[in-house]
Amino acid sequence: MTKKYDLIIAGGGIMASSLAYNLRRDGYTGSIAVFEKDRMYEFSSTPRSYGGVRHTFSIEGNIRLSQLSVKLYERFEQDMAMDGEAAVIDFNQHGYLYLADQDGLAMLKENMKLQHSLGCEIQLMTPEEVKAFVPELVVDDLAGGIFDVKGGNIDPNTVLQWYVRHAKRLGVEYIYEKVQAILTDGQAMTGVKLESGEEYHAPIVVNAAGAWSGELSKTAGLDIPVVPLKKQVYCVDLAEPFDRDIPFVFDTIKATYFQSEGQKIITSSREGSNLFDRDGQLSYHYNFHLDKSFFTNEVWPLLAERSPKFERLKLEQGWAGLYEYNYIDHNGIIGAYPGVKGYYVLTGFSGHGFQQAPAAGKGLSELIRLGRYETLDLTPFSIERFAKNELLLEKEVY
Repeated sequence: MTKKYDLIIAGGGIMASSLAYNLRRDGYTGSIAVFEKDRMYEFSSTPRSYGGVRHTFSIEGNIRLSQLSVKLYERFEQDMAMDGEAAVIDFNQHGYLYLADQDGLAMLKENMKLQHSLGCEIQLMTPEEVKAFVPELVVDDLAGGIFDVKGGNIDPNTVLQWYVRHAKRLGVEYIYEKVQAILTDGQAMTGVKLESGEEYHAPIVVNAAGAWSGELSKTAGLDIPVVPLKKQVYCVDLAEPFDRDIPFVFDTIKATYFQSEGQKIITSSREGSNLFDRDGQLSYHYNFHLDKSFFTNEVWPLLAERSPKFERLKLEQGWAGLYEYNYIDHNGIIGAYPGVKGYYVLTGFSGHGFQQAPAAGKGLSELIRLGRYETLDLTPFSIERFAKNELLLEKEVY
């Protein structure tokens, strides 16, 4: 028997589930199936996310996506409560503190003009003010700092599970099978083929498969500039803890970041990665191995230069996850795929997907239902920008 739906979403992470929820909440009445290969979300990028949210971007579209998403997160516990149970997501708005030298601060100050014009609460700090804010930091090499007052961190897995619960309550069907290929007749979407060989048909297919979205799109002969990019996060215990909880600190000079997580410190660095294999072809390698030596040899020395608190520590645990890395301009790809009726993409956010998921899901829901954006104009994020060379060149990619 042919399995038919009105709309299929490939991928079941934060983007896919935000979209499914928003479609239903906004009035889409057609049948929806979400295909997620990882029932426990063990290797999904969402639970492995750092969960950070911020407003410090240099592109208006990114700022507006984050502004709306933060507002939705701020009322998430109330709006998403179900059957008397609060949707507790541990949103800690402790702020984002950027440390910069003269060149870095000049760029951040220039970006502040746009951020302030859009209503973002961003503060400029002198090295002395940075020192007063976090006394344990070494500030001798700083020209200053920037503080995103309403930035913070959220528990990403909990957010995901609440989206899934609500989507299911609203009639979205989650099918925990791997999509092997996207099916098309050359002009329009026809559905998906599973690894089991089963086919599910639908006139609308949304590729929200995250780090796997680029490779999946190739099964239909349709290119999306997205590859998996490994990122690592480490949890350390300090011999001498900071005197109080510290905000998210991004050291643009050392290319490291860290923040309090209870009695521990969560930290990582802006590490590089090779996007190509030995033959010079794009690599679709899904590597979840935690490289502890990278922390010991590369991250730890830089942390110790920024604060003596990091000189003595114990690496307790860590994890590796995957960015859905847009290797052209490192920003989200949202909207209809040109020339193929019924094909939509929601991917490529390159590390800021979790913080923009509520607004991105809302936006694509509008485009699918109405044929236009209403809440935010996300047209600049369309995949057509690559062919038109209208790239979104974000300066604050952290």
